[in-house]
This record gives sequence, C-alpha cells and structure tokens, in this order.
Amino acid sequence: MLKIDYNFMMSTAIGKQGLDKKEIKKDADRISKAHSRVLDNRNKGWQEWTGLPYQKEEELVALQNELKFVRDNAESFVVLGIGGSALGPLSVFNALLHLRHNELPAKIRRAPKYYVEDNIDPERMEALLDVVDLKTAYFNVITKSGETSETLAQFLILYDKLKLALGVEEAKKRIIVTTTIGKGTLYNIAVKEGFKIYGVGAGVGGRFSVFSSVGLVPFACMGIDIVALLKGAKNIAENSYNKDIAKNSALMSAYLQVKAFESGKNISVMMPYADSLKFMADFYGQLWGESLGKAVDNDGKEVFAGQTPVKALGVTDQHSQIQLYTEGPFDKVVTFITVDEFKEKSPIPNDKTIDACDFLKGQSLSVLLNAEFIATRFALYKANRANFTVTLDKVTAESVGELLMYFMYQTAFAGALLNVDTYNQPGVEEGKKATFAMLGRKGYEDKLKEVQAVKTDSAFVI
Repeated sequence: MLKIDYNFMMSTAIGKQGLDKKEIKKDADRISKAHSRVLDNRNKGWQEWTGLPYQKEEELVALQNELKFVRDNAESFVVLGIGGSALGPLSVFNALLHLRHNELPAKIRRAPKYYVEDNIDPERMEALLDVVDLKTAYFNVITKSGETSETLAQFLILYDKLKLALGVEEAKKRIIVTTTIGKGTLYNIAVKEGFKIYGVGAGVGGRFSVFSSVGLVPFACMGIDIVALLKGAKNIAENSYNKDIAKNSALMSAYLQVKAFESGKNISVMMPYADSLKFMADFYGQLWGESLGKAVDNDGKEVFAGQTPVKALGVTDQHSQIQLYTEGPFDKVVTFITVDEFKEKSPIPNDKTIDACDFLKGQSLSVLLNAEFIATRFALYKANRANFTVTLDKVTAESVGELLMYFMYQTAFAGALLNVDTYNQPGVEEGKKATFAMLGRKGYEDKLKEVQAVKTDSAFVI
C-alpha cells in the first residue's frame, strides 16, 4: 500500500512551522468526531462513493467484456466531460497507458487513441476534428446531471457531424452516455436516440465519481484493469476505517493539512515526481478546492475555509516554483508524490570520450529523478517549510486506485474537521445559472436581469 511520510510536517523537523505531536492528543475529540462523521455515513447520501470499491468482481469483468467492442473497433476514443467527468479518466489514462500512447503504432498500443475534451475553446474543437476520423471514432458523453452546458454543446456538434459522416443509425452506435438514469436532458436525448446508457448513483458527486461508471466505462473501453484499480481503492477504504489516527493515512494527512491551514498555510501544492502521475495534481486540485472552499460552515457561521490547490511537476517546477516555496511566505504545504520503482530506468552511458559530467555517467534518469526529489525536500526542510511525501512502490492499476481513494478520503476527513459541507458547490452553481440566463434558457429570466444589472465603470478599463 502507498506510504505517507509526514516527518516534515512536525515541529521536531521544522520547528515552529510544524505541528507539536502533543496537539494530536489535545485534538483527540475533534479527530474522533470527524472520523465518525465520515465513517458513520459511508455509502449514505452524498457518500455513496465510499461503497464503490466494493463492486463485485464478476460485474467489473462483465463490463470490460461488454465494452470490448470499442477496443476492437475504434481508432479513437473520445471522452466529452468537464470537472470530475474528465479529470478522473484523464489522470488514470495518463498514469496507466504509455506516455506517448496516441503516437504508438496500433499494433503496439492495442487500444484506441484517446482524447479527453474538457473545454469548449472553439479552436480546440476544430483541432480535434482535424485529427479524429469520425468513421472510426467512439464518444463517451459524461455528465452526471445531464445538464452540463459545455458537455451538451460538445455533444450537439459531434453528433451532428457523426450523422453527416455515417448516417443516423450508425452515428447512434458511436455514442455512449454516462449520466443519471431517469433524469436530465442528456438522459432524455439518449433514450430517444437509442444510445447505450450507463448510470451514475444519485449520491455520487462528480469529483468523487472516478470509481463509478464515470471512470469505469472509459477505463474498460481502453482496456485498463478495473478489477485491480478497485482493489487498490478498497485497500485505502479499509485503512480509513481505523480509528487510530497514527494508523490511518488519509485521516492523518487531512488533520495535518487542516492544522496547517489554521496556522496560515492556505496554499496546498501537489508535486508529483513522475510524469505518469502529472494529472493526479489536477484531480486533487478539484477535490480539494471545490470540497473545502466554503464561505460558511455547517452551523451557518462565516468561515471562508479552504486551501488553494496549486499543481507542480518535479523536476520541471523545481526550475520555476521552488524558489518561492523555499524563500517566500510561510503559507504553503507541499505534498510530494514519488515512485520507488519506475517502469523504465533509462541508463546514462559512461562515455569516456566526453571529458565532463562524470557524476552523471553510469547513473540513470530514474536515480537522478529521485535524487532531485530528495534534494528538493531537503531544501524545503532546511528552510523550515512544511511538506510531506506520498510514495507508490510502482505505478500500477492497484497503486493508482489507492492514490485516488486516498485523495477522496483525505478530502472527506478534512471537510469534517473543518465542519463544512464537503459535497455542495454553491459558488459553481451560481456561475452555471448565470450562463443559462445569458444563453436564454427558460426559467432563468430573473437571473438574466440580475446579471445585466451589474454595471462597470469605463474609468477602470484601460
């Protein structure tokens, strides 16, 4: 199972910027209540996600077999979604498929090329159409609500082009829909058109949906081992039941982050030291930001809670951000994600004809990368900067499942410790309503008046 090292969050390592271990004992009641709030509600209400790792293996195998036709027939597989509907698939594809997957010859990759379309920039849509042959493409349209404007707009464009390219009946076969059964615009369209439909549980929010059909359908289409993925998720779920914070990795991590936030460290930097895990920082960013960024707590008190998530990539961002983290304000916690054993080592030749770089000769890029991680962590430690490390033994379907579930439980525990509603998103909903109003959707006339009433002063426009 993944390993959590929080030595450099403690005062024994970084002095007054760290936590005195006596605080953990003082906060025992707060910790216990937060743990109970999450565990007592597992698989209930908006915590239906906690039950997803316990899906039956035979059902997962059946899903993989059912979607084998995509792997066998598609040249390209395209996910249309935004937020959790895109970040889950993207982070897992990047972790478990070849880093140059789309550029490999078909015989080697043995799966379709993949594209995750999570934005509505018109140039991006046209660029997709330039590289995807509609005659050999399949599309997974994902929106839990069935009302996501961006995803519906993408669907309308691509379905229209599919019908022109293939004819109506063949075009219908190329669309797979993932949404709430019996509810929403997308579901109604899917039923009318006869698309293949997969449901999402009512209590599974978008950012917690990676182990539902939102993730499992695209993973199965691409041939990813979803049985192993959920085995890893279950490992963390079982660990999260432990009431002893010293043995519960997600609870301890959540507690340390919350205590850091309450001491003024309101930025959470996620820094993977592996290109395969690059998009895990994006996945974490949505979970942490949308779940914990709340104006009021559960008692209606104004708290303006939440750490700002920042993504970085080691070693790339050692050369763009670490200067700030080591010598800037004491307002950050850095989380490193590291890998003990890479799939490749990439040896550095001991070329005696080059009279330089002797310290690199005979090493490997894997050794160099991990040395740079240790060096960066040391630099932060020396500057008394809070940081901890999450280590995967290898990047596999099981370890990736562990990492994703760890992030979700950490977030749930943090929300309980902060006494905020981890699962609502009123700030996001306000923007959605304003968008509907400006596009003339019925029922949003009052919101349109509200938007139009906002005046700006030309004196403040340059």
